[in-house]
Amino acid sequence: MTPVTLAEQQIRTDLPDLKPGDTVRVWQKIKEGDKERLQAFEGVLIARHRKSGASATFTVRRIISGIGVERVFPLHSPAIDKIEVVKRAKVRRAKLTYLRLRAGKAARMREAATTPASTTTEG
Repeated sequence: MTPVTLAEQQIRTDLPDLKPGDTVRVWQKIKEGDKERLQAFEGVLIARHRKSGASATFTVRRIISGIGVERVFPLHSPAIDKIEVVKRAKVRRAKLTYLRLRAGKAARMREAATTPASTTTEG
C-alpha cells in the first residue's frame, strides 16, 4: 500500500463545512485507562491550516476563567467524534488571529444572515 492511498483512506467525508468565524463544538474521545468518554470544546474557529488533505487542522479559541485557550485539532482525526457548527459569523479574513488581542465586546463578530439550526456530523 502506498503512502498516498493510506492518507486518502484516513480522510473523513462526514464533516461540516468549517469556516473562520464559526462557533464550533468539537466532541473529542478521551481515553482514561480502559474507559473512554467524550469531551466537548466550544469556541470560535480562528484558522484553518492545510485546508485539504489528511494533514488538515483547525484552531479553536475560547476564553476559560479569563484566560484565552486555543486548541489545534487534526480535522480527520479518529479521536474526534463529531463537530457541531453552533453559529456562523461574517468575517473578512482567513485567519482571525487578531482576536487574541481582544476580549469581551471588542471580540464580537457580526452574525451571518442565515444561521443553521446547529449543523451536526457524527463520526
